[in-house]
Amino acid sequence: MEKNQQTPGWKRKAVFFLTSQTLSLFGSSLVQYALMWSVTLETGSGIMMTVFIICGFVPTFLLSPFAGVWADRYDRKKILVIADGLIALATLALAFVYMAGGAHLWLIFVTAAVRALGTAVQTPAVGAFLPQIVPPEGLTRVNGIIGTLQSAIMFASPIASGALMTFWPIQTIFFIDVGTAALAIAILLFLIPVPPRARAEAGPPSSYLNEMRLGFRYILANRYLVSFFAYVGVLLFFIAPAAFLTPLQVARTFGAEVWRLTAIEITFSVGMMAGGALIAAWGGFKNRVHTMLFAASVMAACTVLLGFMPNFWIYLAPMALFGIAMPFYNTPATVLIQVNVEEQYMGRVFGVFTMLMTSMMPLGMLVFGPLAEVVRIEWLLIGTGAVLLGLNFLVLGDKRLLAAGMKQAPAAAPTEKAE
Repeated sequence: MEKNQQTPGWKRKAVFFLTSQTLSLFGSSLVQYALMWSVTLETGSGIMMTVFIICGFVPTFLLSPFAGVWADRYDRKKILVIADGLIALATLALAFVYMAGGAHLWLIFVTAAVRALGTAVQTPAVGAFLPQIVPPEGLTRVNGIIGTLQSAIMFASPIASGALMTFWPIQTIFFIDVGTAALAIAILLFLIPVPPRARAEAGPPSSYLNEMRLGFRYILANRYLVSFFAYVGVLLFFIAPAAFLTPLQVARTFGAEVWRLTAIEITFSVGMMAGGALIAAWGGFKNRVHTMLFAASVMAACTVLLGFMPNFWIYLAPMALFGIAMPFYNTPATVLIQVNVEEQYMGRVFGVFTMLMTSMMPLGMLVFGPLAEVVRIEWLLIGTGAVLLGLNFLVLGDKRLLAAGMKQAPAAAPTEKAE
C-alpha cells in the first residue's frame, strides 16, 4: 500500500473534509426525511413506503461495483464533487416542480433513486479518499469523529425536517439541501488541495468489467478480506431484527404511543454519538478485529437483553448500550480496509463493502419480517443475538483476519495489475 503523501497539514485538511461531509449529509438527511414523510402523509400506504425504500437502496446496491472502479480510476475528489452536484441538481429540479404545483408521487420515487445513485458513487470514494489526506495513525480518530457527526445528524435532522415542514413548504428543505451541497463542493474544491493520484492521471484504462474482475480477484487473493466480508455480511443479516423490528416490538409490548418510538430513536442516537466520541478518543485495542468483536459481542448481548426487558424504561438501557457499541464496530471495520488494502484497489474494495452494507439487512428483513407475524419478536431477538455471539467465537479462530487487524498491517497478496 502507498504511503500517505499528504501528511503535512493533514489535520487542517481533515477538518475541512469533515465540515464538507457534515454539510452534505445534513442537507441530504433533511430531504430524505421530508420525502419519506411526504409519501407517508400523502398515501398512508405501506406498499408505497416499500417502493420508496426500494428506490432508496437498490440503485446503491447495483451501482456500487462500478462506483468502486471509478474511485480507483479517476480523481476521487472530483468524483465527490460531481456526485454532490448531481444530487443537488436532482433536488433543485424537484423543488422547481413543487413550486410550479406539478408534484407527483412518481417524481419523489425518481428523485429518491437518483439520490441513491449519488450515494453509491460517494460512499466508496469517501472511504478511499480519506487515506489520501489522513495518515494511518489518524484514521481511527477521524473515522470515529465521522461516526459521531453522523449520529448527531441522525438525531437532529428528523427534528429539523419536521419543524421546517410544519412552517414552510417542502421545497424550502430542497433549497436548503442545494445550499449545503454548494458549500460542501466549495470546501472540497478550494480548501482541500490534494494532487490527483498517479492512477487517475494514467492513460486509457482497461474495461470496467475487467477492472471489476481484478478487484474481486484482489479480494480473493487476500483471504482476510474474504473472511472479513463474510463476517460483516452474516452479522448484518442477523442484526436486522434489532435494527428494524424493535419499534414494532415496543408498539406491541409496551404501547403504540409515538413518544415511546421517539424515545428509542433518541436513546440509540445519543448512544452512537457517545460511542463515536469514545472510539475517537481511545482508538480501540491494539488489534482492530478485537475491537470489532468486543463491540459485536456487546451488540449481540444487547439484542438478547431486548428480548427479555419487562419494563420500557429498563428497555432503553440496552438500546443505549447498543448505540454506544456501534461505532466501536464500524470505525475499526472501515480503518481495517483503509490501512490494509493497496491504494489502487481501495475504491473497488469499498464498493463491495458498500454492497454488503446496503443489502444484507434488507435481505434479513425479507426473512425476519414475515417471521415476526407468526413468531414473537422477543424470540427473534433472543435467537439472533445468540447466533451473533456464536459468530464472534468463530471469528476468533481466523488467524488471517486477526493478523490483518493488527495496527501493523500485513502486506497485501500479489495480484494482476489493472493497467
